[in-house]
Amino acid sequence: MSNGYGVQAASETTISDSSADDVSYAKPIGQIAGADFVKHSSSVEKKRSTARRKPRWTRCFQTLCCCVTPPREIEKIQSNQRTNSTNNNHQNGRPSTPTNNAGPPIQLITQVHRDGTVTGLPQTGQNGQPIGGSGDGVTTYDKVANDSIGSINEKPLLPPLLPHDSKKKCLVIDLDETLVHSSFKPVKNPDFVIPVEIDGVEHQVYVLKRPYVDEFLARVGEHFECILFTASLAKYADPVADLLDKKKVFRGRLFREACVFHKGNYVKDLSRLGRNLEQCLIIDNSPASYAFHPENAVPVTTWFDDPADTELLDILPTLEHLNGYTSIYHMYQLEEGPQSELLNHCSC
Repeated sequence: MSNGYGVQAASETTISDSSADDVSYAKPIGQIAGADFVKHSSSVEKKRSTARRKPRWTRCFQTLCCCVTPPREIEKIQSNQRTNSTNNNHQNGRPSTPTNNAGPPIQLITQVHRDGTVTGLPQTGQNGQPIGGSGDGVTTYDKVANDSIGSINEKPLLPPLLPHDSKKKCLVIDLDETLVHSSFKPVKNPDFVIPVEIDGVEHQVYVLKRPYVDEFLARVGEHFECILFTASLAKYADPVADLLDKKKVFRGRLFREACVFHKGNYVKDLSRLGRNLEQCLIIDNSPASYAFHPENAVPVTTWFDDPADTELLDILPTLEHLNGYTSIYHMYQLEEGPQSELLNHCSC
């Protein structure tokens, strides 16, 4: 359609711009002229610029929360930290420490380490008493050495002597670093691997037998009433004893709860056994264990993994010599006191 100037009318022809983020703009071409066209172009450019600067909410939240860890990730990190902590305990060869909500941490095994430190003892306060109690059923009291039998009004730890043991002396034998050495760290060619549950998690304890332990137990079992007495917990020591004592040499087994806690140590009080002290001997690598009755002790060196060790064979003559006395205290009278073979057969 002509408008008189030779120009075809375009009133029905339109221009569309949809590039401004879903904003459609359409206007008859005939109305786009002069200032209107400039105004329209400026408006379109402004909308395009605004669209480019418009923030997206998803990216805003990502930027705002970039340092916030989701709860599931936090749980995963905490779990990894607990695992790493447990692995570190295992790598240094020391038992993990289960915790008791009612008291201080309790360790599974009481043992002497190469550096001379002892693990498995409760934390103590300035008064020397366990913080929050011993936490493991151990009697805590002050006692002087050499108290007579029955100084504690309680039932004896051991049952009456069996008829075939009535003429035998009682030989109390320690477990850790005396007969075996145990570790949570894997060792080459362990004699036993004991699964032990701590805080709902199963751990493996690797056990090495001291050289000649089998021969030693067989020999002493013929001449003594043998009692296993350890400051470690029964959940570990009992299965070890099952595998160690195949010939049923031990007439009884006593664990940490049978000890008394005295001056920061677990002491094996022989006066609580229900046996005549003149007929009792104790074999142990830790002097603190027999602090109440040192004259009844046959010390042994601490053993970790030396395959050439012969300590258990070396003390057999001493034990056989003592067995010939009516009372072990007679030996001191005949050999002038405690500087006798009983306490000095070894260099410990």
